[in-house]
Order: sequence, then structure tokens, then C-alpha cells
Amino acid sequence: LYLRQHQRADLIFKMAAVASLRSFCGIGVGTVRQHAGLSARYRLGHYRTFRVNACLSQQTFDSVEERPQFPGASAEFVDRLEFIQPNVLSGIPVYRVMDRQGQILNPDEDPKLSKEQVLNFYQKMTLLNTMDRILYESQRQGRISFYMTNYGEEGTHIGSAAALDPTDLVFGQYREAGVLMYRGFPLDLFMAQCYANADDLGKGRQMPVHYGCKDLNFVTISSPLATQLPQAAGSAYAVKRENANRAVICYFGEGAASEGDAHAGFNFAATLECPLLFFCRNNGYAISTPTNEQYRGDGIAARGPGYGMPSIRVDGNDVFAVYNATREARRRAIAENQPFLIEAMTYRIGHHSTSDDSSAYRSVDEVNYWDKQDHPISRLRHYMAARGWWGEEDERAWRKQSRRRVMEAFEKAERRKKPSPALLFTDVYQDMPPALQKQQESLWRHLHSYREHYPLGQYEEWVEGTGEGK
Repeated sequence: LYLRQHQRADLIFKMAAVASLRSFCGIGVGTVRQHAGLSARYRLGHYRTFRVNACLSQQTFDSVEERPQFPGASAEFVDRLEFIQPNVLSGIPVYRVMDRQGQILNPDEDPKLSKEQVLNFYQKMTLLNTMDRILYESQRQGRISFYMTNYGEEGTHIGSAAALDPTDLVFGQYREAGVLMYRGFPLDLFMAQCYANADDLGKGRQMPVHYGCKDLNFVTISSPLATQLPQAAGSAYAVKRENANRAVICYFGEGAASEGDAHAGFNFAATLECPLLFFCRNNGYAISTPTNEQYRGDGIAARGPGYGMPSIRVDGNDVFAVYNATREARRRAIAENQPFLIEAMTYRIGHHSTSDDSSAYRSVDEVNYWDKQDHPISRLRHYMAARGWWGEEDERAWRKQSRRRVMEAFEKAERRKKPSPALLFTDVYQDMPPALQKQQESLWRHLHSYREHYPLGQYEEWVEGTGEGK
């Protein structure tokens, strides 16, 4: 009986479909009334077919083996009402290689770097620390307008930078000066950028600490938070299409992860399967906002699985742990064409910037703990000292040498003139439009007519008609 019903319904469906096709194509010559009747018969046949097929299916279906077929998720059915709790896990563990005394915890995880590599790590971290102290004091003395230190986060910079290839593209936020330093950015150019002098690669157009270097594959930093995340996803997609055997790394803080651009970057990178490393520096504070007011979940690494990204949480004060995690994530990102999320747990010892006073929202004891008990530089020094690679004499000599190098670059930057005012009009249009050219000529006439009112001696000379300085 079921078979006969099924065959009859199938015949009705086919007849209705053919008649409907003829009517749609203009082949049929029936009246509108006939067409309406045909549509009704088609709907009746389709309805009967659905009912019969449903009955047939129900006769042979085993509900125990039923699986969800929804296209948006991979899951199982349950017959009990239960909400997933945010504390379903006890917390994502923090991967580390060294303890706070510099002792290797698991020999299998020791990256076994050479003495020269480890000394380079240490010298870059301490040189960055020295540069920070001098430029911070420079701002306090009114010599530069703004500065942001990297105190306490040096391990995240050097460990990750060392694991990358020089061809990998870097998107920074604003506290990754150590990454650029590790790649060979000289002290002279750090100082030139902060002083906005004529040697600045950005020609004095950016505020201090907004570094960039095309030759070192470091994209110029911009102030708005999290804009670099979707930009990095787009760049990584381009790298993937080129099949260039390189990766993109994007740095950001836990505060920036609250921006909408973070969601866009994560989702684009995951769905487009991009070779991208999202590197979050979770340093405890987004300016004055502590993490317990920034989010309710288990940090930033916990968000990775929701976007389909492999994730890991590392001890950001352990330079070897950061190195291992970044190196492996880079290898897999390229081999598998997928993004990875690294959350480096660290602590911002300094103020957010020279515009901030962190004593208003955290205690001195809290800061002192991280500065004295769990600092990435002291941890690496313990490791070197245990192997006889570094002693007190080495430390005193290096501190003296590094300070001298920073001061030499500092003094050179102060003596250098500012970029020519002519550069206000360049590098936007390939061919300057008439309106902008008119403004340029007007400014030139004004400055030379009233030059006694402007400190033009502090700037490179503007050669009339060239749009350049000398």
C-alpha cells in the first residue's frame, strides 16, 4: 500500500512539474484559470509526496542514531535542558619552560639555544630597558612629547621575534619596540622617530613610539586600537594566495581584544584559513582597566576555539616559552594554512604611557612584586648565571656600554634638525593636485614673508619649487 501511494504521488508530482514548466516558458495555451488549477494540483501532489515520504522514512528511522544536520555547528542532540557554564574548564593552563629561578622544568622543552643566541636575547632585552628609561626621562624633561615604556614585557618581544623569519610581516600595536629592535632597527632611528627629526623614516608625521620600517617588514603603528587585526588578516590572506612560505604576526593587548575589529580579524583569518599568528600581550591592565573589569571569561586564549583557532597560553615572562610557542605556531600556520592564537601572560610594570599615573589604580606593592620577583630579564639572567655564561663583571660592563650607546643616539637625535615644512604636502598624491599645489605655494610665501616669527632655523631648509628640504 505504501509503495503504491508513493508511486502515485510521484507520478502526480512529475506531471505537475512538466505542466508548470510549459506554462512558465509560454508553451502552454491554457487560460489563467487552468494555470491556477494546475498550481493547486502541483501543491497537492507535492504535499502528498512529502507526507508519504515522511511516513516511509519514519517507518525505518532509528532515533538513537539521529545526528544534527544543521550547517552551522558540529554537535550531538541531548534530551536534557542545560546551559553551558563559563567555568566548564578549570582554566587554560599556562605553558612555561623555566621557573622563576631560571631552572628548566622539562628538558624536552628546552629549546637548547646556543650561548650566543641566549646572550643576544639578554642584551636586546636590557638594551630596550635602558632605552626606555632614557626616553621616559626625556619626556619628563620636555624634550619629547610622549613615550610608552616596555617594562616587564621584554620577554614577549624578544621570544616571539626570535621565532620568526625576517620575511614575516609584523603588525604591532604600540608596545612592541623590542620586536623591531631584534630585527635590527638601530637606536638612531628609534631616537629619530621619537624626536620627529629629519632622519625619521616617517618624516616627523607620527607621534612618538609609532615606529615602522618597510625594509624590516614592520608595518607602521597607528594609534586606534585593534585596527591592525583585520588588516593583518587581509595581509595573511594575500600571503596565502602568493604561496610565499611566510607568515604574518599581529600583536595586541587584552584591552584591544574587546574591540569589534578583534572579532572581525579573528573570524576573517579563521574562515579564510590564513597563516596568521595572533599574539596577545595580556599584561593585566588596559590603561587603568584591570582584567577583571575587561572580561568575564577565561582570558583571551579561551576565545580561540570559538573562532576555530588553535590556541595556547604561555608565561610571557619566560622568553623560552614564548619562543617555543611562537616557533611552533608559525610552523603550523604555514604548513596547515590556519591562524593561531597565543596569549602571553605578563605584567605591565610601567605606566601605560607618560600621560598615565598608574598609582591611581594599583598599589606600589603589586608593581614591586612583578619588578623584583617575576621579571623576564632577571629570570633569563638566572639561567645564564647557572651555566657560567654571565657574571657580575659582565653585567656592569654591558650596562655601561648599553647606556653609552643609547646616550650617543639620544644626543645625535637632539642635534638633528626637524623635517622641512615642504613635507607637509608630499606622499599623498603621486601628482600633486592644483588645489594642494596652491596651498603649498601660499605657505611658502607666508613663511618667507614673516620668517622672523617662525623658528625656521630648527627645520631643514625648504627649497622653493621643489617641495623638498635640504
